[in-house]
Amino acid sequence: MKMKTLPPALLIALLLCSFGITAAHAQPQDPALARLERELARLAKLTTDGTVGVAAIHLETGRRVSLNNGERYPMASTFKVPVAVQLLTLVDAGKLRLDQMVELKPSDLHPGSGTLSELFAQPGVALSVRNLLELMLLISDNSATDICLRLAGGADAVTARMRALGIDGINVNRSTRQLIADWIGIANLPPDNEHTQEGFRLLARAVSPDAARAADQKFIADPRDTSTPEGMARLLERIYRKDCLHPESAALLYDIMRRCTTGDARLKGLLPRNTEVAHKTGTIGGTANDVGILTLPDNAGHVALAVFVKAGVKSPADRERAIAEAARAVHDFFLFHPTASKP
Repeated sequence: MKMKTLPPALLIALLLCSFGITAAHAQPQDPALARLERELARLAKLTTDGTVGVAAIHLETGRRVSLNNGERYPMASTFKVPVAVQLLTLVDAGKLRLDQMVELKPSDLHPGSGTLSELFAQPGVALSVRNLLELMLLISDNSATDICLRLAGGADAVTARMRALGIDGINVNRSTRQLIADWIGIANLPPDNEHTQEGFRLLARAVSPDAARAADQKFIADPRDTSTPEGMARLLERIYRKDCLHPESAALLYDIMRRCTTGDARLKGLLPRNTEVAHKTGTIGGTANDVGILTLPDNAGHVALAVFVKAGVKSPADRERAIAEAARAVHDFFLFHPTASKP
């Protein structure tokens, strides 16, 4: 029997599939993109001793660049973006309402960033789901986050939603309370309903310096609550395209992230004044992150950008500078190269 010769386009498509490369991720070799990746690597070495991970997607053309994308990075508070997506998925399904009121209990006031634990320590306070969503994303309130995570169905539900969206790079596994306890080295954390702020502080103070250092090293290597740069950039892309949520819910999420009040020295740090950045920061130990969507001037498009820095022992300012330098390089490249260059 005579073998049929496959058309070249079909043969290429089959080869791409055999290596696990989808058509959405395949792109012609662009020497300018390779140059940008080299520049990102150079800037990372100049600014921080930590490991820098970057993924950028120019949303109008699909062109992508990355740095150390095979690494997993602790998400810290950037995990609040996938939590928000799952929460709004339940809103879209009619299982939650944005105006639904949630009463805060003393055990809901958890450690870390935010203001709920300082302002609402007495019982009798209720906030809407939308209030909690905004507190989680605007000021990174950890108490609001853990309530949102509970309303969203828990960590497993968030990870399951990421998988349903085809995003394998994001793992959500713990509440912020448990995550912070694991980073500190608290071994016997009581159940959530027995949590008190003073009790948590006492447990934290009881951890020896050696145990704290060991816990920090273990935390950096833990695959739980981590993301690849590409995984987070793909989630940002889905939010921008409004195809992971109902359009009005995606628009709400984008608007809240656009009003984020944290991280002025990170993605925004070296960008031209008034550049719109819809983003979410994350910080824990030697980890500093910022992930978001940049709006370029002069109709040059938008960029989904995730920058993670882990295991840095220099100052927090160095880690923030690494994020800012990466953001400026990506911003300027896609501003001045709005279309692909020829090899």
